[in-house]
Amino acid sequence: MRLGQALKGRGWMASTAESCTGGGVAYAITEVSGSSAWFDRSFITYSNEAKQQMLGVSATTLAQHGAVSGAVVAEMVAGALAHSLAQVAVAISGIAGPDGGTPDKPVGTVWIGWGLTAGQVQTHCHHFAGDRQAVRQQAIAAALLHLCEALDTIST
Repeated sequence: MRLGQALKGRGWMASTAESCTGGGVAYAITEVSGSSAWFDRSFITYSNEAKQQMLGVSATTLAQHGAVSGAVVAEMVAGALAHSLAQVAVAISGIAGPDGGTPDKPVGTVWIGWGLTAGQVQTHCHHFAGDRQAVRQQAIAAALLHLCEALDTIST
């Protein structure tokens, strides 16, 4: 796996903070033999309370922006980095459906954030199509891709 090679080559660890994917990114990572060398832990923070308690997401941020927002995933990334041994983390929060969508945030809206201990967190809003499983699978793939791209931009 490209992600594992990039992390192992740097001697780095990764962590994940997931909401709508329910641990799917961590599952995909740990499907790779040897991932214990470069994957530290995952936080499954489905509820707002879990986001606050486990990752330190601010109640104010949740109230102002909602759980499905760039501001929240940025705080999730920061929390995953602060509460792990990882140098890189990814966070996901979204609306996988079939319920829960609104005109402003329809089903398929997924925010992904990623960042490094030495750099700023980046976020991106995706709009995935399909049923619940399709949205979740696309979010998992996008999260892994964002991590790989972030690592590719850093010289070894």
